[in-house]
Amino acid sequence: MSKRKHNKIPLLAHEWRASISLAGVYALRMLGMFLVLPVLALYADGLPGADNNKTLVGLAVGMYGLTQALMQLPLGIASDRFGRKKVIYLGLAVFALGSFLSAMADNVTLLIIGRAVQGAGAVSAAVTALLADLTREEVRTRAMASVGLTIGLTFAASMVLGPVLTRFVGVPGLFALTGFLCLAAVAVVALVTPNPTVSKLRQDADTQPSRISEVLKNRLLMQLNFGIFALQAVMMAIFASLPTVAEGLGLARTSHGMLYLPAVLLGLVLMVPAIILAETRNKMKAVFVAGILLIAAGLAGMYFGIASLLAIGAALAVYFVGFNILEASLPSIVSKVAPVDLKGTAMGVYNTAQSVGVFVGGSVGGVLFRHFGFGGVFLFSLALTLLWLAVALAAPSPKPVRNLMLALPPERRGDLGSLKSRVAALAGVEAVSFSEDGETLFVKVLQHFDEEPLQKILTGA
Repeated sequence: MSKRKHNKIPLLAHEWRASISLAGVYALRMLGMFLVLPVLALYADGLPGADNNKTLVGLAVGMYGLTQALMQLPLGIASDRFGRKKVIYLGLAVFALGSFLSAMADNVTLLIIGRAVQGAGAVSAAVTALLADLTREEVRTRAMASVGLTIGLTFAASMVLGPVLTRFVGVPGLFALTGFLCLAAVAVVALVTPNPTVSKLRQDADTQPSRISEVLKNRLLMQLNFGIFALQAVMMAIFASLPTVAEGLGLARTSHGMLYLPAVLLGLVLMVPAIILAETRNKMKAVFVAGILLIAAGLAGMYFGIASLLAIGAALAVYFVGFNILEASLPSIVSKVAPVDLKGTAMGVYNTAQSVGVFVGGSVGGVLFRHFGFGGVFLFSLALTLLWLAVALAAPSPKPVRNLMLALPPERRGDLGSLKSRVAALAGVEAVSFSEDGETLFVKVLQHFDEEPLQKILTGA
């Protein structure tokens, strides 16, 4: 076998600029979103109009998920028509407006409205589409991965920084900081991110409205969508209730970061070998199921240790190990399962399911906490987790595949049928398709596929 298995094509200067700047935009927006998460429930509970109404508190926590779910796909489609950067500017401005409204809110109703406006600035689809416009097919997956890594690190940092910053600027100050971070992101896009020379629908990155039904009919993709829904719903239900429990045990709200710091750090550290094992040893399903079991174990630890901050901290550590494993592996599995020319649409539906989970978790968690205490939140979260476990156990193990996207040389675009047959005949090729314009070849291959024969076909060597 040839030693040339993977072609590591370096990113060009403008691709590096695009990847780093747009990952920074994600980070700035996500930082603003997550910073308030550990302290928001306590803050909302103390505002006029809340009157110890945990339902309204839950809505304040999860409301941005509803408007984000509603606006995610429309703004992505709008970016195809009106331009990526214009839509990103609009989305970030709306998010900043919602942040400033939340900062100025003097009652819980206005806070909920501010959070709803925040969610309406859903720019993730437009940012992804812009990154696709600015990167070649051969390096696009790596560029997208850098964005995913940024989101994970930002979440971890926010869990710790949120309570610390609250001590100095308060929750209104966090919201105001979020607004200014969004305005900074506008400047980054305008001044640092390159302008695309060609902006068009890219099937691997953009949502195709006409093909959403294909995703909805794909049983395995819908199982994964249910997974991200459950993961986010459980997390938001916890954050709608657990901060109040921790404060009741004597933990000052400015010190909540100390409760989350060990858990988040341990989760990040242990996630890495788990993902490596899953990807390199074809143990994806086993690691995935283990992650769900860790979530369930963490929930049980929180419930039975509800009278002890130490026990809650230990349970959170178990929970976050599972959470980080699943948060990292779910998008990877979606990309493996979805047809390459449908991946953008699959991820669009996936992101929408994620946002719906945020809203349902926050709102339902608030209602249950109000009427049944943390026990109600625990039973809801555990039931959802166990249902997800049953779904995951019934699903087939994903094949150890990766996706290749290659620009077709002009001389190879004449007879796509013959080209498809030749590529499909190569050992390790699972699926072959082309972009609608016939300029890009999509190939799903086994993990250790030798790319050299494929390159010879494309170059005519």
